[in-house]
This record gives sequence, C-alpha cells and structure tokens, in this order.
Amino acid sequence: MTDQSMLLVADDDPAVRQSLERTLTREGYGVVLAPDGQAALDRLRQGGVDLLLSDLKMPGLTGLELLKEAKAVAPDVDVIILTAFGTVEEAVRAMKDGAIDFLTKPLQRAQLLRVVRQALERRSLIQQNRALQRRLDDLLGQGNLIGVSPPWKQMMTLVQQVADSSATVLIQGESGTGKEGVARAIHDGSPRRSGPFVAVNCAALPETLLESELFGYEKGAFTGAAGRKEGRFELADGGTLFLDEVADLSPVTQPKILRVLQEGEFERVGGTRSIRVDVRIVTATNQDLSQLVRDKRFREDLYYRLNVITVTTPPLRDRREDIRVLAQHFLRLYAAKNNRVLEGFSDEAMGCLEAYRWPGNVRELENVVERAVVLARAGVIEATNLPPNVTERSVTFTRTESSSGGGAANAAPDGVFTIRVGTPLAEIEERVLEETLRFAKGNRTVTAKLLGIDPKTVFRKLKQIEAEEGGGESSDKPSES
Repeated sequence: MTDQSMLLVADDDPAVRQSLERTLTREGYGVVLAPDGQAALDRLRQGGVDLLLSDLKMPGLTGLELLKEAKAVAPDVDVIILTAFGTVEEAVRAMKDGAIDFLTKPLQRAQLLRVVRQALERRSLIQQNRALQRRLDDLLGQGNLIGVSPPWKQMMTLVQQVADSSATVLIQGESGTGKEGVARAIHDGSPRRSGPFVAVNCAALPETLLESELFGYEKGAFTGAAGRKEGRFELADGGTLFLDEVADLSPVTQPKILRVLQEGEFERVGGTRSIRVDVRIVTATNQDLSQLVRDKRFREDLYYRLNVITVTTPPLRDRREDIRVLAQHFLRLYAAKNNRVLEGFSDEAMGCLEAYRWPGNVRELENVVERAVVLARAGVIEATNLPPNVTERSVTFTRTESSSGGGAANAAPDGVFTIRVGTPLAEIEERVLEETLRFAKGNRTVTAKLLGIDPKTVFRKLKQIEAEEGGGESSDKPSES
C-alpha cells in the first residue's frame, strides 16, 4: 500500500514539514508539502492525494476551514488534524466536522505511523467495497443470479442455451446452491417469460396433499373439499412449473406426472374430465436420480422424460471467486432490511469467508452474512461478527514462481488460497490438486510438473475425485497436453 499512497502535509512550520517528510518517505509514502491551507487546497484540486495531514493553526486558511473545503473538493480524502496540546478541544470539534483523527505536537513517530496506516487502510477498504458494489450492480443488471467464476459462467452459458427451447430441464446440485434461481432464470429467458412461474416443493407436501396441489380437485372429492380448486398445472398454463425435490415424488404420483408430460392433460382429483395444459416442466433435486432408477425407486421412463437436459449447479467451494460478490450482495440486502449502515467486510472477515468450505453453500453464506449484519457494531463487518466455525484457524498456501533472474519467488495474486486447520489430509490433497490445475489452465502435464508427480497420477486422482462427486464433469477440464 505504501508505495502507492500519496500524503499531503500542510503546516506553516518548515521544521514540522521537513520532519514529517523525512519520517513518512522513509516508510515508503509519497509526500507533498504545502506551507499553508490555500496551497494545500490548490494541490488537492489536482487530484492524486490519498491522505491530508493539516495543522490546525495556520495563517490565512485555517485547518478547520481547509477541512471543510477539502471535504467539498475531495470528499474521499481523509484528513488528520495536527494540533498543539492546548487546542485539543478544537481538534475534537474538527473530528465532528469530518476529520478522521488528530495528533498532538510534538508528534510521536510510532503514533503518527499507526494513525496514517489506519487511515489509509480505511480508505483502501472503502474503495474496495465501492468497486465491489459497482461490480455487483453490473451483475444484478444482468439478472438475479450472481457469479463470475468459471464454473458459474459455464453453467449460465448452458442455461441461456436451453432457456429458449421447450425441453424439460433437470437441475442437479447440492442443497443451497441456487437451483430455484436457475429455474427462474430459465423461465425468464424463455418465450414463456410473460406467463406464470409456479414452484412446488415435492418434499414439503405429503403424498395425498401433493396430488391435489398439483392437479386440483372437484367439489366433494374428499372430506373438506367444499368447492373446486385449480391445481398448480392449471395455474402454470402458458408458463413454467418448477418441481423442486422431484426425487421425493411417490410411486403413485410419478405416473400421473408422466402422463402430463406425454399427453399434456390430466384430471382433477375426483374429476372425470381431462384438462389440457401447455406447461414447461423444470425439475430439481439434490439426489442422484440415475441411482434411484437403478434402485427401482424412481420410474425410468419418467427419468428420461425429465432428464432431456441436465444443468448442474456448482457448490460454493468450487466457485470461490463468487464468495466476495455474494457476501457483498447479502450485506447490502440485510443492511437495508435491518436499517444498518455498513461499508463492507474487514480484510480478516473476508479472508475467513473465502477460506471456509461452505457445506451449506450459498444458503449458508446468506445466513452467516445476515447474522453478521445484526451483530456488527462498527462501520464494517469484523471477523468477530462471524460464527466460530467460519473463523477457525486456517493455513494459507501461496503458489510461487521463480523470477527469470533466479531471485526470490514472487506470489501471484491468484496463487493464494487458504485451508482451515483440521481439514482432512485427503481434502487438502484434493484442494491443492484443483488449485494447481486451475493455475495450469487444465493442463495435466504442467500440473504434474508443478506438483512433482507423474501425469498419470494426476489423471488417476482426477478420475477418483469425479467418481467421489458422483461422476460429474470437473469444472476444470484437463487438456491432453
């Protein structure tokens, strides 16, 4: 940070200016000097200043007047007031007017550097969060689904391709990965977007109630049926019906769903007249339907009807690049709901979020951020606002590259990842292999060379990982190089 930070020092005492310049330049900061308030204001107008240190008592434009003008000219530049001991009350008043801190003369070197460092860190955090907000706004402008990682982009490309068709879609993925959001994206991108989107959680309703919810019922069909009721299929006519947790459909309901898919018609419970509907069906499950078919727990013919196109939602641990933008999205959402003003996350808090494995995926991240928003007492969310399981100690691994001159290795920005202490060794090995493969852009030979193992070993371990994950495709497709 220091080699990029420019500090403006305004003081009418040449000895103070020279002393500050000497101290700050030794720490790697860029320093610009101004002998009075007006000169400092003129320099601020030129831009490029990250922090202003201003004496309180100066001829002409005083420190308080400079502070007010500086906030109008460069509102993003923080101001530290320098004051003699006898004018502390005025310095406190200056802080009420927008100064970030004050220092009493004679200045103590350690205190000076600490206050400057904290001010610059605060500015950096605010800039990062604003940049993240702009990025988030751009993503939200493209739809309700948020993601920038390669696995997410790959999935969204498929979603855009299938949305324009009339084919049934099966969405598979772990709980909390956003399957219903993907289903809505398919509907919103389809010619049926002006029609209804009707969602049914098949696991949340008992078998008898589910059938009447899906197909409706006639008056007197059962005790309590005081009148006719339209089912979800009728309500979704001309639009999309989303069946979540479709693996939980009972053997009795499955053939009735199959008939609607094949014939486009059904009868209400207790009815005798066939009702025709034009509905696109999108289903989702966190279970392996093909295995359920083999176990004779799900109809094979229905499975093939539902599984015309499969979309797999990646778990959050495989799309770590998305954690930052998702966390900021949930922060903005729940800060507004709870009437809180929060700038963002501290570096430590964000580091904890990015290092955690997220077994509950995006849903768990959302709950953690909501909790943190409620508990936060400062302008940012700190690591202490996160649950203990998220903040457990971790180890950071850095991928290094030797410089061409054989000097010290330098860590690339994308070569750092974190593993929590206590992670099983098998999981650590899998993570290191995945990250190295990502860095090698999917090249197994390069991956093997970086890890010091045989390429066949890389191939075998990747196959093993795919088998353990249910035979799905890896998000990083290895090349044959």
